[in-house]
Amino acid sequence: MDLSIVIPAYLEEENLRVLLPRLIAAVNELNIAYEVLVVDGVNSKDKTCDVCKEFGVRYIVQEGGNHYGDAVRTGIRKVTGEYLLFMDADGSHEPEFINKVYEARNGYDIVIASRYVAGGGTNNKGASIIMSWAVNFTYSFLFSLHCKDVSNSFKLYRRSLFAPITLKSDHFDVIQEILIKMKRTKKDLSIHEIPYHLQERMYGDTKRNLFVFAVSYIQTLVRLKFMD
Repeated sequence: MDLSIVIPAYLEEENLRVLLPRLIAAVNELNIAYEVLVVDGVNSKDKTCDVCKEFGVRYIVQEGGNHYGDAVRTGIRKVTGEYLLFMDADGSHEPEFINKVYEARNGYDIVIASRYVAGGGTNNKGASIIMSWAVNFTYSFLFSLHCKDVSNSFKLYRRSLFAPITLKSDHFDVIQEILIKMKRTKKDLSIHEIPYHLQERMYGDTKRNLFVFAVSYIQTLVRLKFMD
């Protein structure tokens, strides 16, 4: 398997109906062996499973808990591809852009669809932009990550990099934890950023609570810098 695509998706039935056919059409153009895994919450409350069956992608119920971090860890355990790409289910990550990310992989361990390099951007507004900028700058500086967009989950990884690391974060801060621990286990970790413009959510409500977002990022920063 060349590429595994993991989509954490709790209460995202409407978005998946739009996203999955676009994704399949786009990745088919790469002419590679690939798999798509949709990771649902422990107690599904919509027809995500039926949508996955309709479009022929793997439906997985996350294990270990009902947090975003559990969905990420479940996806990592279940995939088989040489490369692993994570993306959101809400439409903020355009499936057609997967091809550009995958085609940029040669010579790199990680490819980031980046909001913060020249040509990138975001449709988010207000406090979320300020907090995102602060988080990305702080983590990149303190952990010498040598990339500008640490927190966007739209990334391609060489899957072998996950083998020696253990992820503990429960919330969206697991995305930073991945980079930090990969950098610690591979000193010459090569990261490439290509410009991406983050889109607005298509349907439904965001799962990001700004207060929980802020607290979890601070806690994870302290843990990874001084304890873990």
